[in-house]
Amino acid sequence: MFKKWKNKKLLKNEKGLTLVELLAVIVILAIIAAIAVPAIGNIINKSKDRAILAEASNILSGAKIAYIDGACKGDSSDNECVKDELEAFVDGIELGSNDKVTYNESEKKWSISYGRFEEIKTESLKVSSTAGAITIFEEELNKLLKSAGVDKKKTENTKTQ
Repeated sequence: MFKKWKNKKLLKNEKGLTLVELLAVIVILAIIAAIAVPAIGNIINKSKDRAILAEASNILSGAKIAYIDGACKGDSSDNECVKDELEAFVDGIELGSNDKVTYNESEKKWSISYGRFEEIKTESLKVSSTAGAITIFEEELNKLLKSAGVDKKKTENTKTQ
């Protein structure tokens, strides 16, 4: 008999979630989502920007091979590899009609004009345009690629420790 009375008392004391508690949980989840979504968006943009820089580096490597093979045409001081000449040396990257790699023999410098540079959204990774075309030298591209892989917050934390 005592057992039945105890079970009834336990059942009466059980309560579910109230509407206020449920609303509080929903508000907390909404706040977390509002913080997380922009952070994820920035990560996605940075990875796309890094991919564009990596593609440019691969195009440059393909152009060097094309230059060695004699596939690039141009005068003796400024050798250019244009889309048609580069396609055989670059797999998986769609080249635009204005994309080209130039090698200046007198300065011993490679430069690349790549149309996808315009798609870069991260300010620290943007390539500056000169004379209407977005062109970058190999050294600058390598510096951008190195800085693209470094998280500034991690670097600052390492310096302070």
